[in-house]
Amino acid sequence: MRAFDLIRPVLFRIEAERAHALTIAGLARLPERTPTVDPALATMVAGLRFPSPIGLAAGVDKNAEAPAGFLTLGFGFVEVGTLTPLPQDGNPKPRLFRLAEDRAVINRMGFNNGGLEAGLARLRARRPKGLVGVNVGANKDAADRIADYATGVARASAVADYVTVNISSPNTPGLRGLQSGSELDALLAAVRASRGTVPVFLKVAPDLDSQQVDGIAKAAIDSGIDALIVSNTTIARPALRSPAAGEAGGLSGAPLKDMACQRLRDFRVATGGALPLIGAGGIASAADAYARIRAGASLVQLYSALVYEGPGLARRMVRDLPALLARDGFTSVADAVGTAD
Repeated sequence: MRAFDLIRPVLFRIEAERAHALTIAGLARLPERTPTVDPALATMVAGLRFPSPIGLAAGVDKNAEAPAGFLTLGFGFVEVGTLTPLPQDGNPKPRLFRLAEDRAVINRMGFNNGGLEAGLARLRARRPKGLVGVNVGANKDAADRIADYATGVARASAVADYVTVNISSPNTPGLRGLQSGSELDALLAAVRASRGTVPVFLKVAPDLDSQQVDGIAKAAIDSGIDALIVSNTTIARPALRSPAAGEAGGLSGAPLKDMACQRLRDFRVATGGALPLIGAGGIASAADAYARIRAGASLVQLYSALVYEGPGLARRMVRDLPALLARDGFTSVADAVGTAD
């Protein structure tokens, strides 16, 4: 039994958001150390060399307080945020719920963060050597949400290795409307006009039909988006056992696994392999990451699995993934992308 399995019941007695804050505070004190990684895990995406495909999803380190600490835990890259142009408190508490029986999480945080400038200043002051992306969003009460995204992309581009445009959170009313039609076209035009020289990724929801998938894929390719992150949390509710199952918000973790993987396959088909994909949602092991890579992901991101698997998860995945590649005759991550039947 792992040490984390012994202490997890104690940690779970602490309210979820407070436990999260304590974790970030602890990791913020860690110096950055670069773990040894098998060279077979290195991969190029959007002109960036990732030492491994195992990344930290946005939403964990919202205010860019501990990217160096997370890199020390073994992540190949870290995405901070979501950062909005102005600070905002987010939705009323409680807003973060563990669904232990389902190995899942429901959140309705609402882009709570200290604002773009504070987050970027923190990142400038302690810039890790590893890859750090910045996830940007719009303020809840913004008069012009597209302008908020343009501002976020322009400012973050000066600091980040890549910038992610997050239009897929279910916890800001109306935000997901930017994923389709004329609003998506207008957003991507504004992003294109404001972007710097770093890659720009687009993060989409799992709750999309085939027409929406095709529309996003075409718009992303036409506008020069460098990669798609598939996907965010879901508003769907599969069969769940936990008492908190009825809470409003986005569901993540194990119950999202099949939906997120299917949506990744859908985007692989819709893009024809012309656009790199980053898989997220329900990934909790090297086997999960490998399955997502073979389904079309060049990179993967974790969040909720850390709640149940502990801080050693990234290192275990980085340790175990090379053997899975070698077993099937692949000498690199890139060789395995999209090879599933």
